[in-house]
Amino acid sequence: MNLYESEVVELKEIYTPEIKKGIVAFANTNGGTIYVGVQDNGEIVGLDNANFVMQQISNSLRDGIRPDVSMFTYIELLCEDNKYFVKLTVSQGTKKPYYLADKGLKPAGVYIRSGTTSAPASEDTIRMMIKMTDGDSFESNRSLIQELTFISLNKEMERRNVEFTDVHMRNLGILSSDNIYTNMGLLVSDQCKHSIKFAVFQGSDKLVFRDRKELTGSLFDQLTDAFKTIDFYNGTKATFHDLLRTDERDYPEDAVREALLNAVVHRDYSFSGSIIINLYSDRLEIISLGGLVPGLSLEAAMLGASQPRNERLAGLFYRMKLIEAYGTGIGKIISCYKGLPVQPKFENVEGAFRVVLPNTHTKELSIEDKKYLPIFGLFERQKEITRSDVEKVLGVGTTHAINTLKEMLDKGLINKVGNGRLTRYVVK
Repeated sequence: MNLYESEVVELKEIYTPEIKKGIVAFANTNGGTIYVGVQDNGEIVGLDNANFVMQQISNSLRDGIRPDVSMFTYIELLCEDNKYFVKLTVSQGTKKPYYLADKGLKPAGVYIRSGTTSAPASEDTIRMMIKMTDGDSFESNRSLIQELTFISLNKEMERRNVEFTDVHMRNLGILSSDNIYTNMGLLVSDQCKHSIKFAVFQGSDKLVFRDRKELTGSLFDQLTDAFKTIDFYNGTKATFHDLLRTDERDYPEDAVREALLNAVVHRDYSFSGSIIINLYSDRLEIISLGGLVPGLSLEAAMLGASQPRNERLAGLFYRMKLIEAYGTGIGKIISCYKGLPVQPKFENVEGAFRVVLPNTHTKELSIEDKKYLPIFGLFERQKEITRSDVEKVLGVGTTHAINTLKEMLDKGLINKVGNGRLTRYVVK
């Protein structure tokens, strides 16, 4: 028997745990054969304990490799010149990628055959194998991260008196039938790799940052943190009708809630980018990746048509009563602005969907008041201004600046803080 190493043949003089890498590589590529008891030069040296080696290989197949690869392997005991050696035939598997159980679905655990060696697969190669095996559904594909915890999800389930066992995890699509975590599981786990990026700007453009933060963790934590952060900046205006006081928020809370839920539930998670929330003085923008699903127009979505991109995630949110019914989010946002002079906007472009919620208390400057624009420009760069700031920006004297500021105070465009030399002015 003439043996030599090749892309489909590997020779091992003795058994070592490293043999698992070769098995995984052959199963992930085009199959191959491993001979144990044969030197690299092809000389058969034999094994003193061939039956024990066969048992070691069998244990490695059962305990050391995931998914189960045993059905694609065949172990034989051969003898030549009274020398016993083992032949392990590995066929190409149908549930790729196969990986080392103690390393997981990552380059350190996934191997492919490259020439005469078993080499770690790149993350892109792993994703491609998963997609080819599991199909195009992102939610049902196996997660590259398998060390997942669900502390946040458990708390949310307990709050709603909803059971959450392994059986429920399979029904929800968090676990596959062979007990492997899916991307759906990754999204609702504490290790979710996606995030929400939040930024607050001084004025109506991106010239000056006031605050920025990135919200991470389970999607439920991100939703809660995003709503709390927006609520912190969501101003309240009190109005009086006779003796009855009414408090109104700059951004209707129900509209904010629906816009956030839509962004989280319907975004395309095959993109690695974050959901973007930008808060300006006159509007709140929420941008999610992916846009509407192919075939669904913005006009249809405005009418209430819905085709969830992430059906399992939408189903979980529906079960947890976070969303009431599919296709109602945009309608609820529009109804929150009914009768108001400003209206929300919805924009769908290739790869992104943007919801713009206008500040319900933003004042529209009259033609006469547009002369104050240079002064409002000061507030784009600083929170407070002084009389001397106005003198400089308008190029006028002290009296003119004082009169201009008094006009703006009388019109309710700005507020005065302090007295005397400590007097400052802030935008309303």
